[in-house]
Amino acid sequence: MRSLSTLFLLLALSIAAGAQPRLVLVDEDAAGPGGSNQMAILALLQAPQVQVLGITIVTGDAWRDEETLHTLRMLELTGHADVPVVKGAAFPLVRTREETLARQSLDGRAPWLGAWGGAVALMPAAPAAHGPNAIPPLPEGAPATKPLDEDAAHFLIRQVRAHPHQVTVYAAGPLTNIALAVALDPEFAALAQGLVLMGGSLNPQTSKPEFAANPRREFNLWFDPEAAHMVLRAPWPRIDLTPIDATVKAPFTQAMLDEISKAQTPAARYIAAWSQHRTDMWDELAACIWLDPTIVTKEATLYIDVDLSHGPSYGDTLAWPESLKPATDLHPVHVQLEIDQSRFEKLFVDLMTRELMPRAQ
Repeated sequence: MRSLSTLFLLLALSIAAGAQPRLVLVDEDAAGPGGSNQMAILALLQAPQVQVLGITIVTGDAWRDEETLHTLRMLELTGHADVPVVKGAAFPLVRTREETLARQSLDGRAPWLGAWGGAVALMPAAPAAHGPNAIPPLPEGAPATKPLDEDAAHFLIRQVRAHPHQVTVYAAGPLTNIALAVALDPEFAALAQGLVLMGGSLNPQTSKPEFAANPRREFNLWFDPEAAHMVLRAPWPRIDLTPIDATVKAPFTQAMLDEISKAQTPAARYIAAWSQHRTDMWDELAACIWLDPTIVTKEATLYIDVDLSHGPSYGDTLAWPESLKPATDLHPVHVQLEIDQSRFEKLFVDLMTRELMPRAQ
């Protein structure tokens, strides 16, 4: 039987569903099946007060085309197949796999190379490297639905211009698609309601070697530093950033998986089947904080950029308070540092175990 507090939360969500929906565009490096990328998309899809206008796919944790198929199949399995999926960039703006691998003998090995594979003494679960056009068999089955015949940057611009000042752009992968939209349309960022990012790292308190050794290196900003540099300097009305400093406090626990697995909702069945890996809830935390900002218990307003020097710190996160920031066109970023872990866990579990309701229109 559901707790009284859970019933009150679901009642509040249902009431909110009758109000004007919150509009969001989801940009993800949607590796799958399951895992942080797909579970974050599901969190936004399952929230009844939210309308996901579309999901744009960028290469990052895996190659774009493979991620697109995983996303389409997840939508089919969870009852959200009406949501548009659009392919974006297959490669970063400047960084290449060849240059990155060549520099590792001088700069040290990257613990995670995502789609480029290969890395990875610190991350033994890394996928085997393959080319951008190779699609390994999908363990969850191939989708019947197809992506839209449009590129991500133009889709993003079209949606924001159709709903000026109403759409939040949620970006939880490398920022290539968002940078291309900014480059194509100088009003794109200003016409959005805001930008929600999962990325960056300042000084996370963790023993995990990936961040303990390099506390300013985080994959989403590192994989396409030039794109991140462009996006962070665009005139967004507001930028909210969920860095590694917060996500290390949000593990996907066995208790959460057990609770979700008791339910028979489509989302719960998907997670029970395909999200068994224990890891931090990077993207899910950013999504849930957008849904419920009271999850954040401490934040800082900083000016964020990335290192473009092409040296050992290429792609690392740079940060300044207002008193020390450079005299350039940086913008204030609301950086989340501490969270109410139990509040976050409860919201995520409740969303994944909700009975499917009609999508907000």
